[in-house]
Amino acid sequence: MSKVLIIDDEVHIAEGIKLNLELNGHKVHIKENGFLGVNEWKSWRPDIIVLDLMMPIMDGYTTLQKIREEDKKIPILVLSAKDAIKDKVKCLSIGVDDYLSKPFSLEEFLLRIDRLLLRASWGQEGDLKPKNIPDEIVFGNNRVDFKTKKGFINGDEVNLTLQELNLLQVFAQNIGLPLSRSELLEQGWGYSQDTSTRTVDNFIVRFRKYFEKNPKKPIHFKSVRSIGYVFNKN
Repeated sequence: MSKVLIIDDEVHIAEGIKLNLELNGHKVHIKENGFLGVNEWKSWRPDIIVLDLMMPIMDGYTTLQKIREEDKKIPILVLSAKDAIKDKVKCLSIGVDDYLSKPFSLEEFLLRIDRLLLRASWGQEGDLKPKNIPDEIVFGNNRVDFKTKKGFINGDEVNLTLQELNLLQVFAQNIGLPLSRSELLEQGWGYSQDTSTRTVDNFIVRFRKYFEKNPKKPIHFKSVRSIGYVFNKN
């Protein structure tokens, strides 16, 4: 049984979500604003958070930032009526793992919850981890350990968010193979083709800053004209 915390001031939506999650075997708590939500997260320690953006007292962006300051690993799914690309990119840059616009399909929502919980369990329960994902990947002076969910640069540990690890796993499965931005979005986070591909570009900028000796002349995360990106170990 997984513990799901819903932080949303739209009570009728939150209660409907709670009912369906409970029917699927989850335990669910609801808080109607970010202030109460952060306190509940600290005391209850849920396995996943469902977060609205537009709330009184403390909005979703601030709530997300406060949680990510202390916990970079817990899966967070944003449910919001704000469906502009800039809002999705802002949330991803802060550290959200998935984003679903209201109104949404209940079936899709439940599938995304299951997917995020599964990804969070990788490395904790070996039988849930796909066999084609390596335990770690070493490139240059860098190492990413997918089992412990940690990254190392010249031996120094670097904090990686869950969505960064998801994207790095896709690269680890496709070494030397050019991947389009749409493929990276779909394989890394399950986003459909209509999500802005600039999201991927933002993450590549981060990876180059983390892992490349010269981010302006990358050797590991290279651009492929008219396609997307390719990852090279050497």
